[in-house]
Amino acid sequence: MTTLKCFAVDDEPLALGLLCQFIEQTPFLTLAGRYASAVEALQGLHQQPDIDVLFLDIQMPNLSGLELARVLENGQPGTGPRVVFTTAFHQYALDGYRVDALDYLVKPFNYEEFLRAASKARAYADLTQSPAVAAAPAPAEEEFIFLKVEYQLVRVELSDILYVEGLKDYVKVHLLGTPRPLLSLMSLKVMEEKLPARRFLRIHRSFIVALDKIEAVRRHTVHIGAVGIAVSDQYKEAFLQFLSRWS
Repeated sequence: MTTLKCFAVDDEPLALGLLCQFIEQTPFLTLAGRYASAVEALQGLHQQPDIDVLFLDIQMPNLSGLELARVLENGQPGTGPRVVFTTAFHQYALDGYRVDALDYLVKPFNYEEFLRAASKARAYADLTQSPAVAAAPAPAEEEFIFLKVEYQLVRVELSDILYVEGLKDYVKVHLLGTPRPLLSLMSLKVMEEKLPARRFLRIHRSFIVALDKIEAVRRHTVHIGAVGIAVSDQYKEAFLQFLSRWS
C-alpha cells in the first residue's frame, strides 16, 4: 500500500487539530508537518520537498491557500505535492479546480468525506508511480489518454472517443456506449494536442472527430451516429485531404 507524507495547514487551531487527527487515523497517510499558515508550510516544503499531499485551508492571512498552490505550480509544475483544499466557502471550488487541486472539502467535513479525498490522493500516487504510466513506450501512449474529471484522473481509451466538443474553457468528450459525455477543464486546442493526428481531426472551431467513427459525409457535414457536425471553412482543406485518402 502506498504511504503518503502529508502536511496539514490551517490557521484555525480546532480545524488544524481535527485535520491532523484524521490524517493520523488513516493507515496510508503520514503526518509530516502541521502549520498554522501557508508561509510556514512553504518553508516546511523547502525542508521536506518529498511531501505528497497538502491538506490546505484557503482563507489565511499573508498568503492564502490558493496563492500557495499557484506558487507550487509555477515553481515545478507536476512535480510538487498535490493539494486537497479545506474551506468553509463553496465559492472557491472553481478556483481550486483551476490550480489542479485533487479535491475540495467544505467545512465542517466528517472523516468519511476526508477519507474519500485521501483515497483520491492515494489513487493518483499509485497511477503516477506505475511503470506503465511513468515509462510507457511512445506507441502505447496513443492508445489512451488521462483526463481530469471532477478532481480525479480518468483513463479514456482513444478507441472509445466519438468526438470532442469545445465549450469555452471546457471540453465535452463523447464516448462510445456512454450516454453522458466527460467534462474536463481544458481548451479544445490542448485536447487536440493530446490526440494523435492520424486518428483524430479538427473539423470545426468547436469540434474534433474520431476519423474511424465517421459513418457518412453529406454536404460537408460529418455524421457520427445520429449526430451531424458541419465542417467549417477554416478546416475544409484538411478534411478534403482526409476524404481523398478515404475515397
